[in-house]
Amino acid sequence: MGDGPDSGDEDDPDAETDGGVRAYTVRLELVDEPGELLRALAPIAESGGNLLSIHHERGNITPRGHIPVEVDLECPPDRFDDIVQALRDAGVNVIQAGEEHYGEEVNVVLVGRLVETDLSNTLSRIEDEADAVVLDLSLAAPDGTEGIASARARLAIDSGRTEDALAAIRSIGTDKELTIVEPLLGGEA
Repeated sequence: MGDGPDSGDEDDPDAETDGGVRAYTVRLELVDEPGELLRALAPIAESGGNLLSIHHERGNITPRGHIPVEVDLECPPDRFDDIVQALRDAGVNVIQAGEEHYGEEVNVVLVGRLVETDLSNTLSRIEDEADAVVLDLSLAAPDGTEGIASARARLAIDSGRTEDALAAIRSIGTDKELTIVEPLLGGEA
């Protein structure tokens, strides 16, 4: 018989749930101190998550001076919210959590006296006020740091929040006298 005891031994006993097991990605921001990664991973295991991969970007510091860590895990769907809450209860800064790495990605271009108006502060405000994650940044300053520069920022935004995030970025641009070149967004037909 094909359903003999040998084939059952290969199944993961934790996968026997009504909802099955799904893969999720959680993006975290950690302080660069010994033990922080372990402190962030413990609530995942304790809440029934199975770690698939960990991408610890130690050389890529966020605008807030923290280390981005992307964790791929699997768990039954009914346990995922508990895992995210356990991380937050442990004091871990959860930037993004969901089945997809990010709901939406948007590119915006900032033009103006970027260096003079504190580019790091601008990026931190985008992350805080627009509730976005800066995934990538390219800066062009042909006239040096004193002149007009442009930066292309690739942002991760929760699904359905693009318009709100762009409104917050426009407001930041107004405060800092920057021109914001927004992406063309498709309208509903």
